[in-house]
Amino acid sequence: MAAEPRLSGLSRKLVSDGLLDQEKALEALKGAASEKIPLTQYLVNNQVLDARQIAMGASSEFGLPIFDLNALDLDTIPKEIVDEKLVKKHHVLPLFKRGNRLYVAISDPTNLAAIDDIKFQTGLNTEAILVEVDKLSTMIEKSLEDDEVMDEMLDESLEDVEFANEDAGAQGTAEDLASAADETPVVRFINKILLDAIKKGASDIHFEPYEKRYRVRLRIDGVLREVSSPPVGMGLKLAARIKVMSKMDTAERRVPQDGRIKMKISKHKAIDFRVNTCPTLFGEKIVLRILDPSSAKLGIDMLGYEPEQKELYLGALANPYGMILVTGPTGSGKTVSLYTGLNILNTEDKNISTAEDPVEINLEGINQVNVNEKVGLTFESALRSFLRQDPDIVMVGEIRDLKTAEIAVKAAQTGHMVMSTLHTNDAPQTLARLVNMGVPPFNIASAVSLIIAQRLARRLCEHCKAAEDVPRTALEEEGFSDEQIQTGITLYGPVGCDKCDKGYKGRVGIYQVMPISDAIGRIIMDNGNAIQIADQARKDGIPDLRESALKKVIAGVTSLEEINRVTKD
Repeated sequence: MAAEPRLSGLSRKLVSDGLLDQEKALEALKGAASEKIPLTQYLVNNQVLDARQIAMGASSEFGLPIFDLNALDLDTIPKEIVDEKLVKKHHVLPLFKRGNRLYVAISDPTNLAAIDDIKFQTGLNTEAILVEVDKLSTMIEKSLEDDEVMDEMLDESLEDVEFANEDAGAQGTAEDLASAADETPVVRFINKILLDAIKKGASDIHFEPYEKRYRVRLRIDGVLREVSSPPVGMGLKLAARIKVMSKMDTAERRVPQDGRIKMKISKHKAIDFRVNTCPTLFGEKIVLRILDPSSAKLGIDMLGYEPEQKELYLGALANPYGMILVTGPTGSGKTVSLYTGLNILNTEDKNISTAEDPVEINLEGINQVNVNEKVGLTFESALRSFLRQDPDIVMVGEIRDLKTAEIAVKAAQTGHMVMSTLHTNDAPQTLARLVNMGVPPFNIASAVSLIIAQRLARRLCEHCKAAEDVPRTALEEEGFSDEQIQTGITLYGPVGCDKCDKGYKGRVGIYQVMPISDAIGRIIMDNGNAIQIADQARKDGIPDLRESALKKVIAGVTSLEEINRVTKD
């Protein structure tokens, strides 16, 4: 016959504080033992007490501060240290490791068996950190869910890799490295990084060797974050593995190389990675750009165009001829904007050809050409070839020189729709750049129909964004109009929660969509400069990038801090 439970530790404290009567406390102890769960979890599951009350009682009884798990980044948890079975059995979670000491989140400090079991399994000095049981349950569930999702995405499980013989192969031959690239730990580590990047919505992965360390970073919502720091001796093996996957020359480490990886993550979905290597002082830095074909099919409504900007873009796409130029820095979403337009135009009755360096998004129904200057396949030669193939729409990845610009302009003047990109800061500067390249002003005025300048800003998280109090003088300095200020503006800022990345989740486009009006055309033909074109655009009612960004702030889509990062006056 099982012994009757006795009040001790936490249960006794809850009774002495008047939160529980003795009969309910004994009943809860029996129930917890029967269900094989901690007392704290039983009390919350059965709505006897709330998690905060229990944590406050435990804190008072054992002299422990309460740690807020909401402040913890799940990705920093050393999940591999403690066996999953122990996590489930004792309802605990490792938080962080400092030297030979492991800190574990626990909701019942009297659960000494948990501490002893973890100490025995890990060989580390283990210390308990008091947390609220409901937050602990949520964090454990998320942690285990992440592992299950990762397992489902691979044929075999991807536990974190333990690297042995860190220096082995560091001075090896190309054959040694190619062989090392097929080692299971290296394969698993690379696969895990790629899958993590896809799951977190990253746009780029950076593998970076330094003298005394090696780091892996992901660019998420436009901001780089370090996610791993493997042993520095693994650098050559990691580089070799990526080069094997992307069909590069593993023996060549002195010059940059380009490659591509196609990763099938389900029966119906595959992700492409554009790969580039660059020899640095301590090894090859490798950057993978994640190319998701579904991004081209988001639809124009998802990109962040204001209603009037959307109508201008759709109107230009409806024209049978003319040139649409998209401008902005690298990583500002130009390719997605272009392909969104191409997707709208991609019908059975249209012949569409593109020349890109390299092709980033694969769309069925569009004839796509990879530029290869080594064999003489330049933008210029590809464009000349397109014009002999009965085209309706031509897309040139980038106008880099006068010859390409002249052919593109001529095509736009002779009944073809031409789409391309330029690297300039805003729409007016794009026209000035074409003039500086040597394109006759008359040809620019008659060929170019629309210019889109753009940036990408991080979206505020809808779950945690908070209103901010900004003085009127500050609003005026930031560029808000008197009319906007008088109407009343509520600005929001980032906070951070378990559903976002430091207060932001996803990105939104900020645009300047400038049609070439008759007045702007006259300025171009009179050899006007970018300032004159910008002044006329303002008279035509075209908001510049900053004004468009401020609209996003007023709408609560992003923060003032974020638009100051991506735009300037």
